[in-house]
Amino acid sequence: MPLHVETPLVESRPLSLSSGRSVWLKLDALQPPGSFKMRGVGHACETYRARGARRFVSSSGGNAGLAVAYAGRVLSVSVTVVVPETTTKRAVELLRQENAEVIVHGASWQEANELAQSLVGASDAFIHPFDDPLLWQGHATMIDEVARSGLKPDAVVLSVGGGGLLCGVMEGLHRHGWGQVPVLAVETQGAASFNSAVEAGHPVELEAITSIATSLGAKRVCERAAQWSREHPIQSLLVSDPSALDACERFLADHRILVEPACGASLALAYEKAPELEPFSTILVVVCGGATATIDQIRQWGAKFR
Repeated sequence: MPLHVETPLVESRPLSLSSGRSVWLKLDALQPPGSFKMRGVGHACETYRARGARRFVSSSGGNAGLAVAYAGRVLSVSVTVVVPETTTKRAVELLRQENAEVIVHGASWQEANELAQSLVGASDAFIHPFDDPLLWQGHATMIDEVARSGLKPDAVVLSVGGGGLLCGVMEGLHRHGWGQVPVLAVETQGAASFNSAVEAGHPVELEAITSIATSLGAKRVCERAAQWSREHPIQSLLVSDPSALDACERFLADHRILVEPACGASLALAYEKAPELEPFSTILVVVCGGATATIDQIRQWGAKFR
């Protein structure tokens, strides 16, 4: 049995009405640790344990670290997670609930990641948050599930941070012969490392992450994600922080599921009837999740823009 669960695929009446087309939701917010990360992280952790790893080391301000901690607890493997100083108290609490050792270090994920990699010993496995082919293989299982359902979307909408979800969805689409299904890759303004890579033709490092969607806060997207932008029809789109926050609140009211702003960025396209959706009749939105989100925090952020 894999560590992830098969998640519901449902048609959203509210989002379909908002966007004027049929919107289907892949509800990966319902994975045990609260995000799609469980798919790839679970696959990577099981693989590395089979290769002899006795400890998992990761760097993550939230969802990836939670997935590693969950996997470690279930597999009886110790876990150390290095998180940046921007990580919320809630995220740290959730990591410790899963019995992970938590080290807070650095102003950004990059700094936390450097320390995490320096801690990896001979019997340890480093679990990268987004840049590992094992992760992409695991994330691709969500497209396997969609294909088994009989639904073939006209387009897929997903959020991009470091590019792990994008790479996994690409792998899944191509192994099912869906290489011409367009992908709308959404980021918030201020966390647009994929958009910058698309414009430059290669990954570039952002000077800083200024968006409140910190789960999208990789200053540099992985190389494979940038390659996919040249091999597959991908449209890079940006939304504002207020749009992402509003989508979180509306989605909670419509579907009783709380997601973080990084996920709200994708949902915002449908809620705001983005013109980029017009060519498509049936759209799949990956509801990637966000275990550390709280409604109080979302409303505090939203108050800053009023």
